[in-house]
Amino acid sequence: MPVTVIIGSQWGDEGKGKLVDLMSEDADVVARYQGGANAGHTICWGDGAEAKEFVLHLIPSGIFHEGTTCVIGNGVVLDPAAVLDEIEKIEALGYDVEGRLKISHNAHLIMPYHKQVEAAQEAARSEDSEDGAIGTTGRGIGPAYTDKFARRGIRVVDLLDPESLRDKLTRAIEEKNALLEGVYDVEPLDVDEIVEEYVAFDEQIDPYVTDTSQYLTRALSSGQRVLAEGAQGSLLDVDFGTYPFVTSSHPTAGGCCTGLGVPPTAVERAVGVVKAYSTRVGNGPFVTELHGEMGERLREAGGEFGATTGRPRRCGWLDLVALGYTASVNGFTEVAVTKLDVLSGFDELKVCTRYRLPSGEEVRRFPSEVETLRRAEPVYETLPGWDADITGARAAGALPTEARDYLRFVEEELDLTVGLTSVGPRRDQVLTGGTGEAAMAA
Repeated sequence: MPVTVIIGSQWGDEGKGKLVDLMSEDADVVARYQGGANAGHTICWGDGAEAKEFVLHLIPSGIFHEGTTCVIGNGVVLDPAAVLDEIEKIEALGYDVEGRLKISHNAHLIMPYHKQVEAAQEAARSEDSEDGAIGTTGRGIGPAYTDKFARRGIRVVDLLDPESLRDKLTRAIEEKNALLEGVYDVEPLDVDEIVEEYVAFDEQIDPYVTDTSQYLTRALSSGQRVLAEGAQGSLLDVDFGTYPFVTSSHPTAGGCCTGLGVPPTAVERAVGVVKAYSTRVGNGPFVTELHGEMGERLREAGGEFGATTGRPRRCGWLDLVALGYTASVNGFTEVAVTKLDVLSGFDELKVCTRYRLPSGEEVRRFPSEVETLRRAEPVYETLPGWDADITGARAAGALPTEARDYLRFVEEELDLTVGLTSVGPRRDQVLTGGTGEAAMAA
């Protein structure tokens, strides 16, 4: 029962969508297991006048491969308006979606009041303290998960019974309006308007809804290859990330099983996607963050602006303390390094291998306490950089010696093989092979 799971190993934005798009060529099913429309997976293909780019927020990245079935699992919180808009845009590009997209009937719905509550909560946190705001996307993800685990959420299956849906929505909206008006002094939402909107969604979304856990069980039993993708990254996991500056779900490997309804014994391969440097969107500790000219240089070279929000990403050197931690939590079988081309032109490159704590102690462990992380200082190893433009390389052996040495250093520190390396945004700019003799022969 082969399942390959693609996992972000940092704070998201590692280039998972590109890797999933490429690996979808060998998959029968591509399944998304958590998160919501706050994710942004950018897919690029073609050259010149034929070049195309599309940012996916909910639908798995395999949708651009004909014959591949895409699944939105029960662990995802679904914004119906967002997914219907995405379907329309994908079909406008000439790709069939109906019959190839399956949405879990157990997935929870994001409602307009979730977005309102999130915006009000973030505003209140910002007023209390500049560092208090989490830095959410405002897409209602956190409040939707809150309602899910408080057992008062609205699921996709609830759309099938309009009368029951109306009752549940009326109670939920009245409750949220009391919160918005009474606590946050925000205008209330119109109950009837939202009820009518979501009753209408039933007819539009019905062709895609099914029991996706059962579908995946049958697919695995028949020997089909399943590729599972999450959103965000491991350091934003609600349990294992830099809490409380995290997302509200489990981007880590365990989320694959609970978010899709597949057994852990089905997962044979766990690929950790690693950006060749580090970035973070939103607030929270970031030990290797670079300020000033060097940080801005990385941001501009890497085009580090959020695919969903457009927010500039915080940038810094590669952090192998954090990566060692996420490799352990997820059980990576290999890593894929993305955006190696962004490092071209730097005279020297720094890689963090230890943290210096306020006590002066140097450690290789990743602290779970956010205040310790805030005060930790990076201890760097310095590696030589390279000047060559590597975007035209089509084999790992064609990379400059310094670039291969950089990848080899990552392999040795993590005790994992670099199986894939990207040197640009397109499918044909992902190189296979490691860094040693096999790479030289490639």
